[in-house]
This record gives sequence, C-alpha cells and structure tokens, in this order.
Amino acid sequence: MKPESTALVLIEFQNDFTTPGGTLHDAVKQVMDETGTVPHAVQAADAMREAGGAVLHVPISFAPGYGEITRNPYGILAGVVDSTSFVRGEWGAEICEDLTPKDGDITIEGKRGLDAFGSTNLDFVLRSKGIDTVVLAGFLTNCCVESTMRSAYEKGFEVITLTDAVGATSPEEHANAIAYDYPMFSKPMTTEAFVEALTAEKELADSSRGY
Repeated sequence: MKPESTALVLIEFQNDFTTPGGTLHDAVKQVMDETGTVPHAVQAADAMREAGGAVLHVPISFAPGYGEITRNPYGILAGVVDSTSFVRGEWGAEICEDLTPKDGDITIEGKRGLDAFGSTNLDFVLRSKGIDTVVLAGFLTNCCVESTMRSAYEKGFEVITLTDAVGATSPEEHANAIAYDYPMFSKPMTTEAFVEALTAEKELADSSRGY
C-alpha cells in the first residue's frame, strides 16, 4: 500500500446523514454510534494526509425539485426525495464539520446516483493522479459504498473498504454487506489496520530514503 498511489474516497459524509437535525440522521444513527463511523473516517483521512496520500470527498446533491432524476423515483432515491435530502445549497447537503475538506483534498462534483463513478469524473481524477488503490468509507454501507466498491473492482483498482467507517440504516444490513458482499469485491479491514499498514509503508519508504 503505497501512499502516493492510494486514495481515500469519502462518500456522502454530509449533514443529512452525519449530524443531528439531518433528514436521514436518525436512520443511520445507531450504526454510526456502534461503529464510530465519523471518528474513524477522520482518523483515516488524517493518516492519509500525513502519509502523503490523496483524500477525495464525494458528496451527493440535487437541485431543488430533483429535476436531475426521474419524475417517479423508486427505491433508495424515492427515500431521498420523500425526505427532501441533499438539496444543493442547503445545510443538509454540506459536508459535515468533522470532515470539512482541507488544503490538498479534492471534492468530486456531480454525484446524482449510487455509484460514485457513475455521473462524476472520479475515474479520471484517480487515474490522472496515478492511483491504483482506493480506500472507501461513507454511506450507506450496502448502497453507495457498495456500488462504488463494485465499480472500482471492475475498473481494476485495488479496493479496500473500512468496515468501521461506513454506516447503514440498520445493523443487520450493515453486517450482512460486510460479511457477504465486501469480501467479494474488496479487502475489508478496520480503520486501525489500515492506518497501521499505511504508517508501516511510509516508515519503510522513509528509511529507504535515509530519513
């Protein structure tokens, strides 16, 4: 895991999910509290920056009225519309304070669906930076994170998912995705294990350069 070719992709760490008062916060609060989703994502982001890796934020947002999607949404997008979530320009669509992008971070614009690659330039940015390993965290465990994970796997990236830096609307859905789906398309690991591996690689590289 070389920091210079690794990117942490933070999916939808936005107020509507992460923060009391957010439209979907109550739905994910239990899993967030049990896993420490946000603190672990902060830990991973800090470690990536320290190691010299890339931190990418991928929020989702829609214009008022949700004109970018079908007039008759169903499934997860129907829930977004019905709850009036992630409206561009409103507080709920803003990235949460704990994960406010820092100098050097990259924010990917244009996410309108589940897969972070689908309607964005994420693939272009990753490849232009020479990234071959993507590390995923965010919401929902079994939805946008999993959709992005599958696409990254298909595109030939090495994929790592941080099992305690993702959140879902129920413990059952969260656990099921991690137990049965994540190992098929990624290398699941805890944030602690990821940070240890990243730190060890940086120390090895530093020692080889005589630092």
